[in-house]
Amino acid sequence: MQRAAVFLDRDGTLNEEVGYLSHPEDLVLIPGSGDAVRRINQSGMAAVVVSNQSGLARGYFDEAALSLIHDRLRGELAKFGASLDGIFFCPHHPEGEVEEYRIECACRKPWTGLMDQAVFDLDINLAASYMVGDHIKDIQMAARAGIRSVMVLTGHGQEEWDKADEAGRSLPTHVAPDLAAAVDWILRDREHY
Repeated sequence: MQRAAVFLDRDGTLNEEVGYLSHPEDLVLIPGSGDAVRRINQSGMAAVVVSNQSGLARGYFDEAALSLIHDRLRGELAKFGASLDGIFFCPHHPEGEVEEYRIECACRKPWTGLMDQAVFDLDINLAASYMVGDHIKDIQMAARAGIRSVMVLTGHGQEEWDKADEAGRSLPTHVAPDLAAAVDWILRDREHY
């Protein structure tokens, strides 16, 4: 049976933004995000990370290092009784240094490739799902997918929100100070949407 998902950006939404996170020990959850993911789990919705990781294309780290970072993320969330149903990432950038990742792709946000893969792999009801992130490109991806979105003001969120009214920008369905408040809103919204 299909279930709804909360698609989550990683850096600046779940964990502190450090700029091309490349070492597991540098991953620190934003306060309240562990409890927020646990509440997503308890709601019956899937918690799914969708993240651009152009540091791979830029040669800042390799997939083995990224795997260790994701292990750390899962471990930190587990301390709060929280878990992720999936982690989907785009390693590409058209100007990358690593040739195999130096491409134009359909998975780099704001395109919907990561979300499309998650929907297929995890049997997600996309129409009933939400996207939460700290970048306009997260909101644009949600708009392209036809789902509701929440911009958080953590990470790059405040700066991104301040310029969100520029021509051609997609606006989120809701703006929240952090992931915990975003999940509060999503759980209320699900009752009426």
